[in-house]
Amino acid sequence: MKALKVLIAGGAGFIGSTIASACVDNGITPVILDNLATGRREFTEGRTFYEGDICDGALIDRIFAEHPDITTAVDCAALIVVPDSVANPLGYYRENVSKGIQFLEHLVRNDCRNLLFSSSASLYRADPEDFSVDENSPVDTLSPYARTKAVFETVLADVAAAGTLNVISLRYFNPIGADPQLRTGLQIRTPTHALGKMIDVHHAGEAFPLTGTDYPTRDGSGLRDYVHVWDLAAAHIKAVEHFATITREAPYRVINLGTGRGTTVRELVTAFETVTGTPLPTTETPHHRDPPPPGRLRRRLCPRRPRPGPPRLEGGTLPRGRHPRLPALVREARHRPWRRGLTGEARTAGPFPSECQGGRAGGVPDPAHRSFSHRLIETPEGRGLAGRPLLGRRT
Repeated sequence: MKALKVLIAGGAGFIGSTIASACVDNGITPVILDNLATGRREFTEGRTFYEGDICDGALIDRIFAEHPDITTAVDCAALIVVPDSVANPLGYYRENVSKGIQFLEHLVRNDCRNLLFSSSASLYRADPEDFSVDENSPVDTLSPYARTKAVFETVLADVAAAGTLNVISLRYFNPIGADPQLRTGLQIRTPTHALGKMIDVHHAGEAFPLTGTDYPTRDGSGLRDYVHVWDLAAAHIKAVEHFATITREAPYRVINLGTGRGTTVRELVTAFETVTGTPLPTTETPHHRDPPPPGRLRRRLCPRRPRPGPPRLEGGTLPRGRHPRLPALVREARHRPWRRGLTGEARTAGPFPSECQGGRAGGVPDPAHRSFSHRLIETPEGRGLAGRPLLGRRT
């Protein structure tokens, strides 16, 4: 089989860099394109890297001239912070939609016809009974960020229907964890997600704000589906490897990725306290005015049924995962050598042993925190990868 080469737009960010690491581990050559607006140059070390924007046609022409064997583009280039999108919707539409359309034009001009879009499940409307969603759930966005994803996916569907591109869109919530070899990880200076905020307030000796405590969940706090970023990367790898199979029946495919089991914010706090060995003070604050967003990816298209042996996708056994073991995931968050340079020194996420001294990790995370199971589904529309239902309030 001929070795694959892929272009990863946004390949110096959290998810893109993890996908690049998974590519290397699976014999796929990643070519990284990133403007380093939020990505880290360190995450590109030892890899083919082009610094620049996805809308720079001359640069993308150069990339394909120097790497004509690129078969697929993986698009992870986007701004993703919901409050920022509310404050600056024009900027988000420019970066996530306008530049994305220009990127598509550059790909088509260079005869790259396969696009794997790293999307978001935040664009769904949840089932009001259990906050679950599946690929057939209606789109009903609650933020400018989510709307940029929905608008761009509309563009992708139209372009695919015209026969211009084949597109796979992978939708998911709440990535967590890091590359098991600790080559990359969450890189932003001020985290906006729940676990990152817990780490920061723990260091600062402050209280963690519980945003909303009257949701119709088992303890009143928001519900989220945490999926291990390494499992997300593995799903992207399988999609790249079996792109033709997945898009054989339809040129535009949407596939949800998730665990199907939700974790409340209070449960995450408890897991954090278990790992640190100290209480985490909390304060209760009102939730957002909008109704609670979708929580979990529901397997409505792929009901449970016995299967002989592990699931397979056209000759490739899909990796099995486990439901998130929250303490293990929280423990992993302390291994953050990639934060070197954010504060001038390597730091850990709490009063733990110094595995990250000198910016190098000394241990390997417990593999049991694999949180996600890739699954082969058979539906009237064909076969493909799918995750289980997602649970969780979006951050």
